[in-house]
Amino acid sequence: MRKSPEITIHHLANELKISASTVSRALNDNIKISEKTRQLVRQKAIEMGYRPNVLAANLRSKKTNTIGVVVPRIDRYFFSSAISGIEDYAWTKGFNVIITQSNDLLLKEINCVQTLFNNRVDGMIISISMQTNEDKHLRLFSDKNIPIIFFDRFCPTIDCDRIVVDDFNTGHKITSHLIERGCKRIAHIAGPELLNIYRDRKDGYLKALKEAGIPVIEGYLEITGLTKEEGKLAFARLMSLPNPPDGVFCGNDTTALSALEYCQINNLKVPNDVALVGFSDEPFSAVVTPSLSTVKQPGYQMGFQAAQKIIYRIKNSNSIIPFEHFILPTQLIIRESSK
Repeated sequence: MRKSPEITIHHLANELKISASTVSRALNDNIKISEKTRQLVRQKAIEMGYRPNVLAANLRSKKTNTIGVVVPRIDRYFFSSAISGIEDYAWTKGFNVIITQSNDLLLKEINCVQTLFNNRVDGMIISISMQTNEDKHLRLFSDKNIPIIFFDRFCPTIDCDRIVVDDFNTGHKITSHLIERGCKRIAHIAGPELLNIYRDRKDGYLKALKEAGIPVIEGYLEITGLTKEEGKLAFARLMSLPNPPDGVFCGNDTTALSALEYCQINNLKVPNDVALVGFSDEPFSAVVTPSLSTVKQPGYQMGFQAAQKIIYRIKNSNSIIPFEHFILPTQLIIRESSK
């Protein structure tokens, strides 16, 4: 089958009996061209199947109007909310978004970042994986002065903008809530301390215990990858201790759900035998029985703000703009699992 020739502005110009430069200006909504002419050109472009040569335009401007995004897991509500915020703002500014996920694996994150770099994105918004313990791949961007913005999880050795939540005070708030409801033996299932968010939540937990005069019991701090399977094993270990906890601060809602399932299988009453609090306010947390206490993070707002900041930097690439560290508040949602 013979391939049809690509329609150019010269074809449109011949059909409309106007100059190619007028067609070009009309397609770019130049106000020097009348609205009537702009409409005629747009209609003829649709009719003839004209496609703008974006690649050529990008080569001329050295911009792609594209933002790359790397998240650990797209299927987590927090990250999907952040992506929605990024896309919503980017769309209003004429930017496209390429979304990739690392699956919390360093090697896959390196591949994602390299792919975005090779595709010449104008900037990258990233939340690093649980395994990220190096920054060489991230320096592909920072060394070329291509803007990076970290959200939620960040690499401390890269100087750039960061948008995070107050994980330390949130960890303190969760633990204080469990203390206030009468828990005396409070455990914490945490994520890897390599990442700032889990280290800060753990430190907030420890500070609340210290302030209340509650000792940290050996074996009460479990460090995991916060998957459903690891959460179930960690909670089972806690509950098999000679003196099991009566309250557990779980590093995310997936782990809290694993704990809840364990309690149901082993006839433990929640919150009477053990109170549970998760983190992230996944949609399932409100509908399981008993409903899960958790922390609501402003995912959409973080994504929207990250897109605002990175597009501002892209459009002002010749200006020196100090890096900023934004800390957004969270909301503790108390439900049946810890009432």
